[in-house]
Amino acid sequence: MYRVSTFESLRYRNFRLFWSGQLISLIGSWIQNVAQGWLVLELTNSSFLLGLVNSVGSLPVLFFSMIAGVIADRVRKRNLIIITQISLTLLAFILGVLTSTGLVRIWHVLIIVFLVGIVNAFDMPTRQSFVIELVGRESLMNAIALNSSIFNAARIIGPAIAGIMVSSVGVAGCFYINAISFIPVIIGLSLINGEFRVEREDDSRSLLEDLRLGLRYLKSNREVLLIIVMIAVNSIFGMPYTVFMPVFARDVFKVGARGLGFLMASVGIGALIGALFVASIGRYRKKGRILFTGLFSFSTSLIIFSLSKNYILGLLALTFTGFFMIMFTATANTLVQTYTRDDMRGRVMSIYTTFFAGMTPLGSLQAGAISSLWGAPTAVLLGGIINLVMAVTIFIRFSNMKNL
Repeated sequence: MYRVSTFESLRYRNFRLFWSGQLISLIGSWIQNVAQGWLVLELTNSSFLLGLVNSVGSLPVLFFSMIAGVIADRVRKRNLIIITQISLTLLAFILGVLTSTGLVRIWHVLIIVFLVGIVNAFDMPTRQSFVIELVGRESLMNAIALNSSIFNAARIIGPAIAGIMVSSVGVAGCFYINAISFIPVIIGLSLINGEFRVEREDDSRSLLEDLRLGLRYLKSNREVLLIIVMIAVNSIFGMPYTVFMPVFARDVFKVGARGLGFLMASVGIGALIGALFVASIGRYRKKGRILFTGLFSFSTSLIIFSLSKNYILGLLALTFTGFFMIMFTATANTLVQTYTRDDMRGRVMSIYTTFFAGMTPLGSLQAGAISSLWGAPTAVLLGGIINLVMAVTIFIRFSNMKNL
């Protein structure tokens, strides 16, 4: 039986605690992201510094995630996630205090964003590799898809609330709200039952030795390695399309700031629907077929969007882009965890995270360079084509992948 209840994983008490806490926290994080951008513009009136703040937040994921994965394989993941959530609470509170007292400067924001990036470098691979310990292998895809659903629900709800909150309680109030939003996650994690620790055969190895073992293991696991290659190429060439939404709104579709909001919302709506769809087919056995269907269709939707001159067609293309993006990424995450040994999962997921999230600055850089030469539609078009060629090449050369 391939179809299951869309919310199957919520029957597990531990996952319910984890999932519900994350929903509240993610909304708070999106509120802070919007307020933080507004604060940077108020302080500097510089779009360059706005972009710099975003890059500074992404770089630690690229540099620290792999070491974080080694640590995640050595300790109780629940305890490490509690530490990261407490750290994020404190950083949000500090930024709120600096802002409400009028002491905040751009260098404060840069430092705090960088520290948040370091915390996220430890949090992301640990949190992702913890899910399978909450629900088991059979329900893993459903759980990952449900996590994606709350992320995309939050990206729709959070900015909408932020727009109201910035004008009503101020930027500092938004930071305090985010700090409070981490409390349900911490409480939920504290209530989760179980030890959740993989016993290691040798505790005397150094971090670097453990990291080398993880890289060697990944090299020998061809299926997982190929999926991570697909994720890396997609992150560098496929995902930067979001950077150009303001350009499409202003110069291509000529719909202004209001139209930009609908463009961004269409991606989120498509992704939310996609996440719920993937959750409903979580026990489908041949997940490789879902993986390639998602990647082929995402790339095709991206190409259609890049060629669109009509605003309504652009909205539809972006909705499908969001839908198939989640189909691909949620399935990739599931397959990587399913085909990875328990004692290596933290390290492998840290490598996955490095290429999934840590490649953002590199992807934005290459897309920006192409855009400056030939325009944003061409940059998105080339990204979609490269993505599609990569998918077809792997599908033909490694045809057994579709039967995973």
